[in-house]
Amino acid sequence: MLEKILALDTQLFIFLNSLGSETYDGFWLIITKQVNWTPFFLLLFYLIYKKLGIKQTVYLLIFVAFLVTATDQITNLFKYTFQRPRPCNNPEINTFIRIVQVRTSFSFFSGHAANTMAVATFLYFIFKKQFKYFGLLFLWPLIFAYSRIYLGLHYPLDILSGYLCGLITGYLMYKAYQWAIKKGNI
Repeated sequence: MLEKILALDTQLFIFLNSLGSETYDGFWLIITKQVNWTPFFLLLFYLIYKKLGIKQTVYLLIFVAFLVTATDQITNLFKYTFQRPRPCNNPEINTFIRIVQVRTSFSFFSGHAANTMAVATFLYFIFKKQFKYFGLLFLWPLIFAYSRIYLGLHYPLDILSGYLCGLITGYLMYKAYQWAIKKGNI
């Protein structure tokens, strides 16, 4: 059963990865670099600051930092437990897939997908009532994580598993944040 799932995952990866072309490689290389999302992060910071003020924004950023750290460590635990090679390092497919970027670390599961989904989930639950279209925030993890498939770095199952981890950790951190607010700790 697991072999069949992994085979389907590989087939889906090959299909999605093959949709790319050299024309768009530069665009996806820009998308995949976290530093290039700085204007987006600054916009989020500004919106949060306008809603919460400086003190509450600092507390929220502490929760986000802890969330990203926790999600990163969970991701590393899975990567070193399963040790799944990235598609770009898989000798069964790396001769015919599009490889735009190479990493030597393990593939399962995507830290990019986990971290972005965790932060998006956490912020969504906090601000969904204050901002009418805040659900559009989830475009960020979708676009960011797809870049990892496009570049040849992750399988779709890596992305979906990262999303699941991010949803769970983001929601749990939201609950912890709510608890801290109710207790008057922040």
